[in-house]
Amino acid sequence: MFMHAFDRTARCGRGFTLIELLVVMTVIALLLTLATPRYFQSVDRSREAVLRENLNAVRDAIDKFHADRGRYPESLPDLVTKRYLRSVPVDPIAESDSTWIIVPPPQGVGDGAVYDVRSGAQGNTLDGKAYSEL
Repeated sequence: MFMHAFDRTARCGRGFTLIELLVVMTVIALLLTLATPRYFQSVDRSREAVLRENLNAVRDAIDKFHADRGRYPESLPDLVTKRYLRSVPVDPIAESDSTWIIVPPPQGVGDGAVYDVRSGAQGNTLDGKAYSEL
């Protein structure tokens, strides 16, 4: 009889009941519903920060090119060949380095084709501005 009681308690203590597993799964699901939106929002904020930094770097390179040569570059790869940039940066929203919108210089401002750059990505920032307005 002692042996039978020992087997029974050993068997019951090995696993979890279905109710215990469901409670744990529910708690995990609730935590994920709270954490997931914050994660994706932080990813979007990071991409916007990288976009702003890339735009600042390209605009700074354009200004230095103009200050050194007295004209604006003909293209973004021209900044790379003249070593003002190591490479044409990637637009992190559009995930491409070929979607930049080139803004030509106004009439009478100078020679060249690249006065400014804008993002070619569709949509708006978390603040509501269009990506092309940054």
